[in-house]
Amino acid sequence: MTVESKLIPILREGIDIVKMISFKRLKDALAQKYPGQESAFAAKLAGALINAIFGAPPQEEPFAAFARSHAALIAQELTETGGMLEELRIPLTDALRIQSLCDHQEGRDSTATLRQAQELGILLTDRDLPLPHSFIELVRKLGSGFGLLLPPLPKAEEATTH
Repeated sequence: MTVESKLIPILREGIDIVKMISFKRLKDALAQKYPGQESAFAAKLAGALINAIFGAPPQEEPFAAFARSHAALIAQELTETGGMLEELRIPLTDALRIQSLCDHQEGRDSTATLRQAQELGILLTDRDLPLPHSFIELVRKLGSGFGLLLPPLPKAEEATTH
């Protein structure tokens, strides 16, 4: 097994963590925006927005049905996601770019997803492309800050636990 084939799944896990954090942030913002709706509505709408941002249309029901029946609302809310996710633009930019690199390694072109993120005001174009190690470190810090991951062990403890 090559290093590359081990790295892509690890990077994709990091992308998923950024998606989860973005989902939580969007769900909270949408719940405030649509207080009359049930909480499942905000969750489904947030999920549809994350799927749209990352170029991954839902395949499973009831999510695909929700996306079809609320396509206009999703399109409208998508134009406002840059503002709702302002403080997550750095990890989102890195996750979208890393996703594009992983897709490229797997023979897929996700240029359109990057272009859309730029048009939505999510992608920071002047940010350098992250190295895999720095992306994983960013995700660890972010994930532990949101309670999704355990914080990384300090270097001294790491050496004694192996």
